[in-house]
This record gives sequence, C-alpha cells and structure tokens, in this order.
Amino acid sequence: MNYSLKTYPIFDREAKRLAKRYKSLKQDITELARELLKAPETGVDLGHGIHKVRMAIKSKRKGKSGGARVITVIITLSQTEKQIGLHFIYDKSEQDNISNKELQDILKRNGIL
Repeated sequence: MNYSLKTYPIFDREAKRLAKRYKSLKQDITELARELLKAPETGVDLGHGIHKVRMAIKSKRKGKSGGARVITVIITLSQTEKQIGLHFIYDKSEQDNISNKELQDILKRNGIL
C-alpha cells in the first residue's frame, strides 16, 4: 500500500502558531510525518480512520506525554493508495483533550464529514 501525506489549513495555522513558541516544532512534525508513513495507524484509534497521535516537542523537553497531539485521518484513494491527512495539532499544556464536538467541527471544516 502506498501512503501520501496531506496537511489541512487548520493544521497549518495551528502549527504556525505553535512554531513561534517552540522552535523545534517544524523538525518534530517532519519526524512525525516519517513515522506516519512507516506506520500510518499510529496513535489512539478514534474510529472511522481517525487517530490521535502523541508527538514530542523537543524544545519543551517533556517527551510525548507533555508534547502535542495530532489528529490524523486515513482516507482510501484507490486500491493501492491511501492518504494520511494531518487535520489538527494542539499543545497538551493548552488543551487536555479534544471533545467529539470539536473533532466533528474540525473534520467538517476540512471537508471530511
């Protein structure tokens, strides 16, 4: 199976905001992208191809538990191709969890639901 990666505007906006605070974030996202391409179903399965992935932010020095969370969605494009969408990122120190309502709203704004 071939996997490709796509970021969505909400993810890009939040990543840019967090990158101003955490200088290592761009590199951390690049490392996460490599991991996701190797193991796309990494993280907590929230159902319907949606996953919540823990990501360490090196400049925070707190590891994965105190880092960021990334919401990913795996979409089948064809029999041999799937796409991993990076839909949302949030700092664990700013927000403990993402509610089902917030998740549905994000996915609707990104055109998934």
